[in-house]
Amino acid sequence: MSTRFKIVLAIIVVAFITILIWFGKKNQKSVVEYETSQAFTTTIVLKTVATGKVIPIEEINIVPQVSGIIQRIYVEEGAMVQKGDLIASIKIVPNLQSLNAAQGRVISSKLQYDNAKVVYERQAKLYESNVISKEAFDTAKLNSDRANQDLKNAKSDLEIIKEGSTKAMKRASNTNITAQISGTVLEIPIKVGSQVIESSTFNAGTTIATLADMDRMYFEGKVDESEVGKLKNGTELEVSIGAIEKQKFSAILNFIAPKGNEENGAVQFKIKANIELKDDVFIRAGYSANAEIVLEERKDIMAIKESLLRFDKKTDMPYVDIEISEGEYEKKEIELGISDGINVEVLSGITAEDKIKIWNKTSKEDYEDEDED
Repeated sequence: MSTRFKIVLAIIVVAFITILIWFGKKNQKSVVEYETSQAFTTTIVLKTVATGKVIPIEEINIVPQVSGIIQRIYVEEGAMVQKGDLIASIKIVPNLQSLNAAQGRVISSKLQYDNAKVVYERQAKLYESNVISKEAFDTAKLNSDRANQDLKNAKSDLEIIKEGSTKAMKRASNTNITAQISGTVLEIPIKVGSQVIESSTFNAGTTIATLADMDRMYFEGKVDESEVGKLKNGTELEVSIGAIEKQKFSAILNFIAPKGNEENGAVQFKIKANIELKDDVFIRAGYSANAEIVLEERKDIMAIKESLLRFDKKTDMPYVDIEISEGEYEKKEIELGISDGINVEVLSGITAEDKIKIWNKTSKEDYEDEDED
């Protein structure tokens, strides 16, 4: 064997060994050290937040009983009024057709009365002369009295159409709009000179003012169908009002809608809760608010951090990795209870002494190990 051949062979062997060593280092995984955690005893409170607004319990719209033009407004928005206080007055603008018919009834009733009066006076003279019977005289008197009453009624109807009331019933005039409850004037949507329409069976009428008792308020909001089954009347809520910072109000749930409405693909149920107001805080009607509701509370339970959980790709069962020796871990399936998004209750599968692997998302190898699980 020549010297040149030996040298070439030696170079090939050295190169081969070098390549093997390089591949060995390339494929060797670095040892990853994991921290561990343990289960602990805590209290988990499952809450939900309902978004809504604050509304007066007693709120009414004042509408007129006659149509006309607003002649005067006696109060301003925000004013406190008592039941019976004057809110506004209306000037009647009579309907021409109704006015013409009423005037016609007055003329017709006057003619009938004049004729009945003449007949009555003639019959009275004949009765005094014993020419006719008392029955004929009584009939004439009755017809005269009836015609007189019909004339008075026709005149009253004409006066009501023109003025909205008669002189005899001026105190109860429909042209004077009064407060139906004691409270605060929330809104006056009309102005002097505005035309208003009376309320009727077929028309709600024009709102002259909105009144509300601001000393009694309730929260109205909506909750998702997945949570409404956990609610019950009498549950205490904590209401936060966006316009009033650093203040929370207690409220008692007293209504859960029996029917939900679909909104943006989710079924929402309306809830109501009476708010306990504070004397030093004024709440305005319509404030937007959020209500925090406790759905479930579990005290002194064993729990772990939710970030420790893994889920089997085939069965979707939750599990954790338990340390059995230094650097070695064993997969343990666990049964879970309630969760608040940070901590989760553990019903079975591990003990308080077990050390649970805290996964490190720091290298590609960690992701590969996770995918293999």
